[in-house]
Amino acid sequence: MTEPVSKRSSRTVCESRHETSQLMMPQDANNLGHVFGGVMLAMMDKAAAVAAFRHARRACVTASIDRVDFREPIHVGDLVVMKASVNFAGRTSMEVGVRVEAEDMISGLRRHTNSAYLTFVSVDRNGRPMEVAELVPETAEQKRRYAAAQERRRRRLEERNEEEAVQASAAADEAAEAGRSRSRAGAAESDCNDC
Repeated sequence: MTEPVSKRSSRTVCESRHETSQLMMPQDANNLGHVFGGVMLAMMDKAAAVAAFRHARRACVTASIDRVDFREPIHVGDLVVMKASVNFAGRTSMEVGVRVEAEDMISGLRRHTNSAYLTFVSVDRNGRPMEVAELVPETAEQKRRYAAAQERRRRRLEERNEEEAVQASAAADEAAEAGRSRSRAGAAESDCNDC
């Protein structure tokens, strides 16, 4: 008897969207007063994690962070605003986009300093991947982000498959070389026994 196929639940982008802000202080910066990149990465990871948790409604772990370019420095005294939303949801993973803005608290001027895409995997208590709700993009912009995220996911999987093939080839080469070395060592030992 076959088991009935369960229908995945679904959530909209708005249901998991998250925005947070933090005032940058001297301990967040280098001697030039520029905020450390690592501080920004940690903030981005936390903001994205909230969006992922809200979408999955269970624990999630960071699987990857795509390329991060810091377009311009963020200074001590700036208010950093992180805007995170789920762009795409696969079976167990989600891509979360984070937009980072820095606001000059005196002038009120905000500038886009960087963005990144983070991939999260929903997991159970034992760390095994768990199914997540489907994502329902509603607006034209959400649909554009969804399609772009699908393409990034395709490229990530393609790159991962290529890396795995290269690693498997390297492992096979190492095993073959180890076999040749053992064979040469055995031959050398045999030569010494003739002495």
